[in-house]
Amino acid sequence: MRMKSLLLSACLSLALVPAALAQTVTGSGVIPATAANSAERAIGFAASAPAGAALVVVMTDATLPPLDGVALSAGERQAVTAAIAAASFDGKAESTLSLRGIGAHPRILLVGAGATPSSLALAEAGGKAAQELKSEARPVTIAGAFGDASAADVAYGFALGQYRFDRYKTVDKKAAPTGAVTLVGAAPAAAEAAFTGRWKPLAEGVRLSRDLANEPANVIYPESFVARVREAFAGIPGVSIEVLDEAAMRKLGMGTLVGVGQGSPRGSRLLAVRYRGAGSPNAPLALIGKGITFDSGGISLKPGAGMWDMKGDMSGAASVVGAALSLAKSRAPAHVVAVAALAENMPDGNAQRPGDVTRTLSGKTIEMLNADAEGRLVLADANEYIAQTYKPRAIVNIATLTGAIVGALDDQYAGLFARDEKLAPALLAAGTASGEELWRMPLHKNYAEKLKSDIADIRNIAPSQGPGASLGAHVIGFFVDEATPWAHLDIAGVNQADKATSLVPKGMSGFGVRLLDQLARSGE
Repeated sequence: MRMKSLLLSACLSLALVPAALAQTVTGSGVIPATAANSAERAIGFAASAPAGAALVVVMTDATLPPLDGVALSAGERQAVTAAIAAASFDGKAESTLSLRGIGAHPRILLVGAGATPSSLALAEAGGKAAQELKSEARPVTIAGAFGDASAADVAYGFALGQYRFDRYKTVDKKAAPTGAVTLVGAAPAAAEAAFTGRWKPLAEGVRLSRDLANEPANVIYPESFVARVREAFAGIPGVSIEVLDEAAMRKLGMGTLVGVGQGSPRGSRLLAVRYRGAGSPNAPLALIGKGITFDSGGISLKPGAGMWDMKGDMSGAASVVGAALSLAKSRAPAHVVAVAALAENMPDGNAQRPGDVTRTLSGKTIEMLNADAEGRLVLADANEYIAQTYKPRAIVNIATLTGAIVGALDDQYAGLFARDEKLAPALLAAGTASGEELWRMPLHKNYAEKLKSDIADIRNIAPSQGPGASLGAHVIGFFVDEATPWAHLDIAGVNQADKATSLVPKGMSGFGVRLLDQLARSGE
């Protein structure tokens, strides 16, 4: 992953646009800012399979299930069973067997979900099918050994797995499959209700996060990020949106968020999307994401190789608004405020200098030793503003913060830092349930010593080497009151996929949307 290697080499982390504005001028080119991706397959449910479709069978072992509603003759079943035996296909999770030339079916794809599959395992089977069929133009039927609720799980996985971002391709662009996918079962109306009520909104939230992070930095910057989010939430009940521009933040004394962006002509923004569902707690859960729409490193310039990947340094912000979109569209009984701390970190003559001291909303001061440790700066002001304005019951930060977490956990886990022994296990459980795994990392009291400043309250980095991910987390936590349950997720190793997996196509992953959606629904 280029972003990972760049983070490791650097040793550190990484005027509102109207919705009708469709173009962003960049140099000599004009880029359509709201161009659509290639169409994704429509997902539906039926009691019987349409004719002429490719057939996907979700398997839990080596035995072909009954497949009610699917026209499969005894001879065709016998041929499939023989192929299963010849290939030693056993139905284990993520295993596949592709068959052609059997009866009237142009293709039969067997996808394993494992014995007694969980909701997540069934979703992964659906995602695996989407990945395998991404070049298959014809319609698709999915059937197997699952009930109506499980059919919704499979459909959800298919929705995640079929994602693609190719809106700027004009040459050799591969056509997206246009045929619909139909999940066949005995009670299609119940399956469709389960999908549209819970899983389709979550897939849409993940798509929003991926889209925002995949966009180039000449299209998505603080102002246009806000515009894109306003468009996504338009007309959804229970939602309110607050935006602070630079003038408002300066008036409030939010010097660290504004300071990071002062080297860019594109002004910083603080975006807060509040959703309150029926029956939800009075105090919101605050989900606060780092939104550096491009990170050059500022005056502490990053290496040039791979710097283009720093368009994704706003993945945390993208994922909190994606989670809020899922909760709002599904009308979940949750109360959240999703916050994007948005800035572009550039090395202009007006940019912050290493050694500068900036002041947060509360009056606390930070000695900024390295301009490339900017994520903790924007989150400092965001945390203080949200705590003061929204009185949250807990704060969860999420950020592509450090290269150190990549060295520790690679792309298998995001790092979890927490000082609350109720919030931490809730996040770990949400990670396991959603398939976005976390690994808890230390927050030792001695880290404070490494970050002491001679002239300010705290430094943004330690002047000597140390546990970089933990030190970065400590800086962020310094700006959250000890009485407030708080956690920080460092997603620098997981926000982008080098290669496709069942639920995550290659590219920006949208990591955190599923996890935070699950956390909010748990009532934490």
